[in-house]
Amino acid sequence: MTAQTRSSQDRPLLAISLRIAAMVMLSTMFMLIKVASERGVSVPELIFWRQALSVPLIFAWLVATGNVGLLATRRMGSHAMRATTGTAGLCCNVGAATLLPLPEATTLGFTSPLFAVVITALVLRDKVGVWRWTAVALGFAGVLIIAQPGSEPVAPLGIASGLGAGIIVATVSFQIRDLARTDAPISCVFWFAFYGTLLTAVLLPIYARPHGMTEWIVLGAIALTGTLAQFLITAALRYGQVASVVVMDYSSLIWATLYGWLIWDSFPPSTTAFGAPLIIAAGLIITWRERYLSRRISPTSAMDVSAMEEMACDTPAETPGEPAPRP
Repeated sequence: MTAQTRSSQDRPLLAISLRIAAMVMLSTMFMLIKVASERGVSVPELIFWRQALSVPLIFAWLVATGNVGLLATRRMGSHAMRATTGTAGLCCNVGAATLLPLPEATTLGFTSPLFAVVITALVLRDKVGVWRWTAVALGFAGVLIIAQPGSEPVAPLGIASGLGAGIIVATVSFQIRDLARTDAPISCVFWFAFYGTLLTAVLLPIYARPHGMTEWIVLGAIALTGTLAQFLITAALRYGQVASVVVMDYSSLIWATLYGWLIWDSFPPSTTAFGAPLIIAAGLIITWRERYLSRRISPTSAMDVSAMEEMACDTPAETPGEPAPRP
């Protein structure tokens, strides 16, 4: 796909609005996950039902609207690989949400731009300048403040889960954007839920427990809000560049803090109040620098970069035996 064709699809204001709405849904989903965990629902169950209940929801909607044909795809392998990496990210996110207060878990998810810079420099061997390295140092200083090493620590496994989610999200947005160029957003969401259900079903016989009506209602709400969030995220990446829309992810900290206050009567500690602005500032610096550098690329070079991005997303999905690309 040429740079000119891609730019004709971009609608920045719509993409930003969709991303903000996605963050509201995503924050609500993680709030419900934390509630369900406190009511005795295990993490493997949460991940399975988040995916499994989404499949009939999406399919029923497509049947009702006469749009089942939107599920047709020539890229089933890419969908399966995206589901594998996405499910790993979901495991990390759920783990962080259940082990940490919501604002801390949300803030650690903001580290994805920092890991993207590290991957760019160490794996892709691209040149990274002083601006982005400074942002990385600033962001990880914020992580250290939140983690409080040397004092009474925040749950170590929760910190590890939050950082793991940041690593995965660092690349999965590009994977989704690549799929959204050829497949309908609802198709991307459906196949993610379908393959994610298959991947997590193996754990259900071990961890499944009987639950009451309240827990099942909460699980259904998790599936609904998660499905809406995934659809909105995919749609946003269809109409806007990754560097433009991911900035809106920081709005989720507002909703996480609000839920923490309304439901658990808690506010973020001073460590989060000091660490979160550093992580957010680092992400904003990286985003600004990426947009600045992209404007300096000539049209010919931009087309070359576009082709490289497509190769990076497509080649692993078509090559048997290669590991799934980092989301």
